[in-house]
Amino acid sequence: MSGHNKFSKIKHLKAKNDAQKSKAFGKYVRLITVEAKKAKGVLSSPGLAAAIEKARKENMPNDTIDRAVKKGATDNSATMETHLYEAYGPGGVAILIESLTDNKNKAAQEVKHVLSLHESSLAGQGSASWAFQKTHGGWEAITTTPLEDADIEKLTNLVEDLENNDEVQEVFTNAE
Repeated sequence: MSGHNKFSKIKHLKAKNDAQKSKAFGKYVRLITVEAKKAKGVLSSPGLAAAIEKARKENMPNDTIDRAVKKGATDNSATMETHLYEAYGPGGVAILIESLTDNKNKAAQEVKHVLSLHESSLAGQGSASWAFQKTHGGWEAITTTPLEDADIEKLTNLVEDLENNDEVQEVFTNAE
């Protein structure tokens, strides 16, 4: 039987893990580049330091971090912007979606598409953010919504699909 040896199993597992790391590293490179551009390359800037710390927690190599900082400090190409989208998910859970993109319309359409696949839709500005409070690490739920088991599974699938999108940085919910 071909393809059933130890090396093949390792090769496929490594490819899967490398793909996940690559996706996560790509998000962090974009975040570091934006923060480096804002801070003009000053590493002691709070936003840049926080972005680098997040990347280091994911075991991102130092040379990759340095290249992202240099790119942000010297790059004059398209500006990356952070956008906050609000939605309501299964069981009436409020969802905040932070994206980092150079094309606002593309990001909005991709978020809308993922939400529509899970029978959800974007909400108006301020309609879901009232349930959250901005903190240093992101958004923290002030009020929570209890969910049934079926809704928890739907919400988990929705959040996973949103986080797999290249434009989306973080997803916050107020589910219990």
